[in-house]
Amino acid sequence: MEFDVNLSRQRWEAHTPVMPREVMDLLSLPEGGTAVDGTLGLAGHAVLMAQRLGPQGHLIAIDRDSTSLAEAEKRLAGSSLRIDLLKGNFSDLFCFLAQVQVTAVDGILLDLGISSFQLDDSARGLSFQQDGPLDMRMDLNQGLTAADIVNTWPEEKLAQVIWEFGEERFSRRIAKMIIRQRAEAKITTTQALARTVLISLPKGYTRGKIHPATRTFQALRIAVNDEMGSLERGLDACCDALKPGGRLCVIAFHSLEDRIVKNKFRAEAVQGTAKILTKKPLRPTQEECVLNARSRSARLRAIQRLV
Repeated sequence: MEFDVNLSRQRWEAHTPVMPREVMDLLSLPEGGTAVDGTLGLAGHAVLMAQRLGPQGHLIAIDRDSTSLAEAEKRLAGSSLRIDLLKGNFSDLFCFLAQVQVTAVDGILLDLGISSFQLDDSARGLSFQQDGPLDMRMDLNQGLTAADIVNTWPEEKLAQVIWEFGEERFSRRIAKMIIRQRAEAKITTTQALARTVLISLPKGYTRGKIHPATRTFQALRIAVNDEMGSLERGLDACCDALKPGGRLCVIAFHSLEDRIVKNKFRAEAVQGTAKILTKKPLRPTQEECVLNARSRSARLRAIQRLV
């Protein structure tokens, strides 16, 4: 079945599925098959998956964010196939499959990026571009927030998180300044944290291509949402849930995620349970990067189950 991947500016206004043609080619979903979009977002990829599966197909769509699910439901309303929209984390895949009485699937997609609407929503606290509460939760029903981490965790643990998840070379300086600043007043907003990061840097520090607070914000978001743990558990579940011949595609946006995906795929290949379909990660075209700047760091890998 043909699907529209026309890279026009109008298409990219609301939600931009990253590398749509490459993803659909690699997933190679059979008409009438069953597939999982484990990171539904605003259904950019899910709409294309539904088209490929056709009216006899079954799409299982998962997301932690209630707002995303509500908006995605509107976008998928015209689809004639069976669609199950489920709230939660893709790491619990087998619980969701049992819920909809499915034992194995033909394809799974994990797009590990943050939706544009979440980044642009100041109330989420995911970006320092505009001021907002220091929240960063994907699931607003969970307890831990970025403000909790920043204002209660000890200096050594803060430094470790910023270094491990943000790969920030000034992690110790930043953690020390956070402790100093919060002793005077709690750090509760995104711009307050960004300022704290800026004043912690060495004198004469020259800004690189990204804002100095970017890595710290990334690290806190990963910690708040247990993104690395969820990815490791989720990859195990996804590989086990595929039918023989079924395919798993994963889009990662930073080196930590991509490393976990690469190592998992290699382990499956060594065991002889799967075949790697992407010798090196696929990257978006120059045209796509121009139309969608947030796609620039995307890396797409795919694997096919053999037995």
